Amino acid sequence: MSIPFDATSFAQSLSGAVAELDRAAAYGEAIALDIDRIYFVAPGAPNRIMQGMRYWIETFSPKLEVRCYYPAEFMAMNPPRLDARTLVIMASKSGKTLESVAAAQFFQDMPCRKLVITQAADRPIAQYIETRFLLGETHEPFYGVFMILQALIGGILAGAEGWPHLSCLLSSLKALPTVLASTVVQQDARAAKEAEAYKDDRVVYLLGAGPVFTMTYYVGVCILQESQWMHCIPVEAAEFFHGPFEAIDETVPVILMLGEDASRPLTERALTFCQRFTSRTIVYDSRDLPMPGIDPIVRPMLAPYVLGIAVERIAAHLAEWHKQPLSTTRYMGKLSY
Repeated sequence: MSIPFDATSFAQSLSGAVAELDRAAAYGEAIALDIDRIYFVAPGAPNRIMQGMRYWIETFSPKLEVRCYYPAEFMAMNPPRLDARTLVIMASKSGKTLESVAAAQFFQDMPCRKLVITQAADRPIAQYIETRFLLGETHEPFYGVFMILQALIGGILAGAEGWPHLSCLLSSLKALPTVLASTVVQQDARAAKEAEAYKDDRVVYLLGAGPVFTMTYYVGVCILQESQWMHCIPVEAAEFFHGPFEAIDETVPVILMLGEDASRPLTERALTFCQRFTSRTIVYDSRDLPMPGIDPIVRPMLAPYVLGIAVERIAAHLAEWHKQPLSTTRYMGKLSY
């Protein structure tokens, strides 16, 4: 089964994000010494990107406090440390998500620094936050949000900790759209076969560790669960042996995603177990994927997204088998809830 994919159009759709990379990095460097803590606030897929950013901040910074919140959770908690040395980072792919817009309004008169990543300055969320990084109109906002966030955090790490790889990061992020598009083309035949093999399954486990768990969650929850209504269980590999592994048997399909950061051995351990107890184990390893233009020193940061777009292609083929486009929802955007 062939599903059209326009690699040139895909890469072009991220040109707005590419145009913001240098500015985001420079902003991060400029404020790095003026902040003590970073609060990430977003729902859904942007929240998972932010969890990956937290991983890298905690890896490289002994000083910065970093936390992630969902907007509704944050407003309910109203944490007390929203002072002038706190940076609140929001992201909204559409700029219209009700909880995110409400949180942006909630922050409006507080003394903390605030910035937002969204598609356009006229989006509702941008009306309450002056510092904005804009993706432009795009069908690929998830990857655009990641690119700008990673540039921003790279700048903060360079300014606060003297992290020496910012220039490598920026050049690699600028190459990423082409790498992502090429990965889809290279991995499409494999994804088509796997979708055919698993088209009748309604339950699937997805395992990853560290920053790779961003994509484990994104593919499982934000794509397969949301649009295909499958029972997808994303599991942190570090937590796999504390309950979830008891549900694994020969009937259960498991997708494992292996990255290149320090958390890789956690997923390798889970892989060894899964291969013992189910032949329905799918392994995607970022080390198998060519990434021309991505500097080896920052590959661990970008590899989860190259890995994830390869796995995401399975979802595109499943949507064809299920005759249920990836844009399908039952409740989201249709009901009040």
